[in-house]
Amino acid sequence: MQSFDILTILCVGLMIGTEFTVSAFINPVIWQLEEKVHARIVSLFAELLGRVMPRWYASSFVLILIEAYLRRHEPALPFLMTGAAIWLAVIFFTIATLVPINKRMVVLDAGALPAGWQQEHKRWDVLHRWRILFLVVAMVFLLHGILESLN
Repeated sequence: MQSFDILTILCVGLMIGTEFTVSAFINPVIWQLEEKVHARIVSLFAELLGRVMPRWYASSFVLILIEAYLRRHEPALPFLMTGAAIWLAVIFFTIATLVPINKRMVVLDAGALPAGWQQEHKRWDVLHRWRILFLVVAMVFLLHGILESLN
């Protein structure tokens, strides 16, 4: 079970780290670029991450659920289920708020940028930071549940 714990922690932790990197390092650099370059890079990132992240979110969620199932008779179960519930809520939040913006960012044409596209990118940034916060909270519950079961 310890190997599975490590796999789950790595999958979830690396995904949260990737999301944090976008917010803390990539987007602040992108905001300093000339508008057309900014739009092109946002479009490329939106396309790439729009393909990869749904699978990563789903895989992480499944791993958290398996952790909960493996510990279904332990005191750690409520922590793991809370982490899974928060993770699922983040997935729904992402689908409802961030995915529609992301889809519009994918099709940005640097030659004909729509009015308000930068404000929409800023809105995505703010929503993305909230998502990161809740992912970290879910990770804390996951880690607490795993550590609780090791004692």
